[in-house]
Amino acid sequence: MLDVPNNTEKSYADGKILQRISDGVGVITFNNPEKRNAMSLEMWEGLGSALIELRDNPDIRVVIMAGAGDKAFVSGADISQFEKTRHNAQASEAYSRRSAAQRALLADYPKPTIACIRGFCLGGGMQVAMLADIRLAADNSQFGIPAAKLGIAYGYDGLKHLVSLVGPSWARLIMYTGMRIDAAEAVRIGLVDRVLPGPDLWDATMEIARTISGNAPLAIKAAKITIAEVLKDESHRDIAAIKAVGTACMDSEDFREGRTAFMEKRKPQFKGR
Repeated sequence: MLDVPNNTEKSYADGKILQRISDGVGVITFNNPEKRNAMSLEMWEGLGSALIELRDNPDIRVVIMAGAGDKAFVSGADISQFEKTRHNAQASEAYSRRSAAQRALLADYPKPTIACIRGFCLGGGMQVAMLADIRLAADNSQFGIPAAKLGIAYGYDGLKHLVSLVGPSWARLIMYTGMRIDAAEAVRIGLVDRVLPGPDLWDATMEIARTISGNAPLAIKAAKITIAEVLKDESHRDIAAIKAVGTACMDSEDFREGRTAFMEKRKPQFKGR
């Protein structure tokens, strides 16, 4: 259950994307349960709007993405829209341009992101989950990319993330067969980071999010930037950016606060500056 107060809720895409705030944590919910949270183009754009608002809110330090109900995180794209929006290569290209902006926003998001996965995580849902920094899954989760069963090509960015997580051999098996794998297999091959009993998933996700929120934002930013650069080809790494964010940490008020709090044996109060 999402235990976040309703009085902070906003909605996008006619209520199919919900945004909530609690204790420095932003929560985005895919709210299309009658279609197992399948993503329409409007939902992609609503996701982008919610992400931008949380990104620009200085009180938000981490963002969780979750699906409404118990059946799905995101079960893929809304296939009922395909005849209108993806019926041929030209239409599909236009669809991809509109949704690609939102995926790029999530890929380059400056704050930590967590995918809280319950039930089906398929196709476009896998793309959303793989773009998150951390993936936590309920033990009833199922994962897959059924592109081969639909006759469509899964995009370069999605496959790049899949290969980086599970390696090329497992990526081939998943893509060639369109198979579904369960949560135990997903954690074993590195697709998700942790599997929990369904009733424990939300509390465990919030505990991790609140832990992150309580840590020094500049230090987390440094880790996020550096890890992203490590994953790039050596010739494309921005070493200057790594050095700059490291210098900002060492010169920050938060570093002084962290040292002082340690000496005084109290919890630090980080301000992100």
